[in-house]
Amino acid sequence: LKRGGLNEEAASSSTPSTTAFSTIQMRGHSPAASRPAGDHEEQYHVVLQVIYSVVLLCGTISLSLMMHALKSSSVSATSIAVLNLIFAHFIFLITVPFRIYYYTTNQWVLGIEWCKMVSSMIHIHMFMSFVLYVIILISRLLTFYNRSASLSSLQRTYALIISALVWIVVLVTTPCIVHLSYGNKNDGNNTNSSTCFDFGEKIKAPPAKVFNYIVSTFIIVVSIILMSLQANVLRILYRKYQKGCTSRQEFGAQLKSLCFALIMVVCFVPYHIFRLYYLENIHCQNENEVFLSVTTFNCLDMLTFMGRRTCSICSSCRTK
Repeated sequence: LKRGGLNEEAASSSTPSTTAFSTIQMRGHSPAASRPAGDHEEQYHVVLQVIYSVVLLCGTISLSLMMHALKSSSVSATSIAVLNLIFAHFIFLITVPFRIYYYTTNQWVLGIEWCKMVSSMIHIHMFMSFVLYVIILISRLLTFYNRSASLSSLQRTYALIISALVWIVVLVTTPCIVHLSYGNKNDGNNTNSSTCFDFGEKIKAPPAKVFNYIVSTFIIVVSIILMSLQANVLRILYRKYQKGCTSRQEFGAQLKSLCFALIMVVCFVPYHIFRLYYLENIHCQNENEVFLSVTTFNCLDMLTFMGRRTCSICSSCRTK
């Protein structure tokens, strides 16, 4: 009986330690702490490093060439919109090195406020670019269908007013939105100072979700409509001039506008189509970041807009 009692006591005393050990083992093999999940996320980070590095390098070259070319261009609604577009690209490119740093080191040490600002800049850049693309395309379409000189001067006035209003709205509202609601400090996921760009939980609220649905649908529809209208303009010009259309300045200007419409469709539409899915599947954070990074390739739009000017600038630099 004594031996049996001792055995029972030993078994009962070993039970808590065994349970604790098994609990530690279970935690160590939980899905959240498993190594493959970390490797999977690191693969996305490598892709994002490559994309942002290409955008930073090529975007800087594109802006430098375009700034040089605009010195000799006349003031028009299109040139005003292009100047605003260059400024939007420039502000965004300043924040790109911080993104590359984060995806390289896998940690954020610059504070939550700067994280929110860098994170919001990519969305501000995308929306500003979209608005400016719409202004450029609509002004070109109006010029094509109505060639009066009074309309041209009116377009310049409207372009200046719209540009000023857009920047005032952005500069006033963005800091307030970022500080008050975009990843505030009450969110448990964002209190960790070593992580950044993880604010997906903030759009789970019904008002934010509905707003995102409306914005994404609007951008998709407008991009496709403008793309169709611009393609129709080129079709009309081709039927009018036939083989000699490539030597016409009007055809070249509308072809550049088609490049802007293509950039909208290629860079913005895939992201917003995926965003409609992401709004119901917030766990797809890494995939959303990759689609979002693709929108930044519109920083290369200046190269397509310049066309022959790029070659002339490069040749003049060689002769010097």
